[in-house]
Amino acid sequence: MEPDIQHYFADNLYAKQAHIPAGLRLGKHTHAYTHLSILAKGAVFVYVDDIRHYYEAPACIEIKANLAHEVEAVTDVTWYCVHATDETDETKVDEVLIQQGK
Repeated sequence: MEPDIQHYFADNLYAKQAHIPAGLRLGKHTHAYTHLSILAKGAVFVYVDDIRHYYEAPACIEIKANLAHEVEAVTDVTWYCVHATDETDETKVDEVLIQQGK
């Protein structure tokens, strides 16, 4: 099962919207910079360096640079990741934003 993803771009900002079904856990990854994630609907566990945090919508969550993080949907969730980038190709944006080998 995969999340339903939508991409939004505006003036060097990118937002990835994910509709994540309950029980799905997104892959662990890191970014070289701090970014925001917004929980618009539902409840999640966010694992940051393997420490579990619980959030219920609405919530705006700061994810610090270079910390491994992942999201587990407790309920059906609408989740946004917000990044500063000039990349506007949705097929390349993850390659640009996610640190490889971390």
